[in-house]
Amino acid sequence: MSLKKASLVIALVLIVDQLSKIYVKTHFELYESVEVFSWFKILFIENEGAAWGTKLSDFIPFISDRASKLILTLFRLVAISGIAYWLYDTVKKGSPKILIIAISLIFAGAFGNIIDSVFYGVLFNDSHGQIATLFSENPYGTIFHGKVVDMFQFPLIDTTWPEWVPYYGGRSFRFFEPIFNVADTSISTGVGMLIVFNKKAFPKNKKVNETETTAAGMN
Repeated sequence: MSLKKASLVIALVLIVDQLSKIYVKTHFELYESVEVFSWFKILFIENEGAAWGTKLSDFIPFISDRASKLILTLFRLVAISGIAYWLYDTVKKGSPKILIIAISLIFAGAFGNIIDSVFYGVLFNDSHGQIATLFSENPYGTIFHGKVVDMFQFPLIDTTWPEWVPYYGGRSFRFFEPIFNVADTSISTGVGMLIVFNKKAFPKNKKVNETETTAAGMN
């Protein structure tokens, strides 16, 4: 698979990701939701941290939320540089198509969320109690301090624990709880492909193992 085709996969994911985020950002107030099906909702939230909203300041109290956000964004930039090199090197070596697609999806997803983190703070105004405006004269933040837009929620099960269940009895239970976006889906799909199709993605590992096994048997 060529780098041109890999770039096309990345471009398609980024376009869908950014269009969906911009649409939600400019049509929904923060925490506004629309029920598409009983098991699928569009719920607009903004994530200032990493996965599950985790912040560095949650673990290191003396670091402010603002500094935590900047460190996270810079880390993402370094990480995506590594992924970009991994993709380039993989294509250059003529690796299996499935490996290149998987890396392309991971790169596209990471890059999609980086766009939010780096630029959204200076492109949009606040979404609290109002619908944000793109290219606002009063942006809600600064460069490198944007918030990632999430919107997909799949509450496949939304119920209450039976009273007889120890500790959890009477509490609400929802599956699947996390709210995510197209970029997150792209990353998860890429990682999933590497796990499920590991042998196809890394055929050389198998050959090396077979060679080592044969050599060991000869000793």
